[in-house]
Amino acid sequence: MYSLIRNLLFNFDPEAVHYFAMNSLKRASNISVLQKMIAKNFHFEHSSLHKQVFGLPFRNPVGFGAGFDKNALYLKELEAIGFGFIEIGTVTPLPQPGNDKPRLFRLPKDEAIINRMGFNNNGVKAVAARLRATKRNIIVGGNIGKNKATPNDDAWKDYEICMNELFDCVDYFVVNVSSPNTPGLRELQEKSSLRKILSQLQNINQGRMNTKPLLLKIAPDLTVGQLDDIIELAHEVKLNGLVATNTTISRENLQTGSEVVSKIGQGGLSGKPLRQKSTQIVQYIVKQTGGALPVIASGGIFTGDDASEKFAAGASLIQVWTGFIYEGPAIVKNICTELAAKKQA
Repeated sequence: MYSLIRNLLFNFDPEAVHYFAMNSLKRASNISVLQKMIAKNFHFEHSSLHKQVFGLPFRNPVGFGAGFDKNALYLKELEAIGFGFIEIGTVTPLPQPGNDKPRLFRLPKDEAIINRMGFNNNGVKAVAARLRATKRNIIVGGNIGKNKATPNDDAWKDYEICMNELFDCVDYFVVNVSSPNTPGLRELQEKSSLRKILSQLQNINQGRMNTKPLLLKIAPDLTVGQLDDIIELAHEVKLNGLVATNTTISRENLQTGSEVVSKIGQGGLSGKPLRQKSTQIVQYIVKQTGGALPVIASGGIFTGDDASEKFAAGASLIQVWTGFIYEGPAIVKNICTELAAKKQA
């Protein structure tokens, strides 16, 4: 059924479809009978899926990655279709419109997406107010970034503002310095720049009554040397974990024609082409740290087998994004059902 709906929706602009679909789900969720039907059809509960990571209790290990619900508009709806946790954002101190449209592109032959959204969001104060006003029973992470106009030398100030504003609204933080869609942002993945940002955030964290888990989201395009630097720094500043990985700037081994890909232009690629690279990076981090640094795996997860591959590589949790677009709202239930069956086998 979803494949038919997807084929219809894929005839329209991806960004417009995103808001149309989620706003339709939101309206349906406001009707009690429909909300119960949604939960009944898409929720899967099993005790074997419960996980304790970063000191937080996850009802299942399947989360929604940042970039989908940038402004915390759909928490109740995503909770209703079974997600174990949701990462909102990327949120910046000031509102910003993001890059010019069109900026979201499907590659159906590759089951992939290219985006160059550019941290479009309502700004941290508006998002924080929305989070405080939303009743929820799900773990929410806050993915934070810098405004496009902020020089890299002052980037730490933007991350600090976001952490302070969201501190009482989210359950954990993810520092995003790995998006390819904000000019110069990935330069902040270098060790000296990262140390300044992460140290400042940990100072804020340690000054609070209840500290929050602090994670770093990394790119899949890092060299082994850069990965080693990040692992070393993670130990130094006592990070609680890593998110591996963000989108890639690579266009290798795509089935979509090169002319189409060239016409789309710049942006981060996500989906099935990223699966293997993401898994390799998860495996490397886990091996180098002896499993002492929890990893949220993200990249090319569409099925229970994809999820199992990430867990076999050592991931503690997983996140989907592009898989949701191609597989539909049953993706969480399908993955959780397969994971629970494998645990019982």
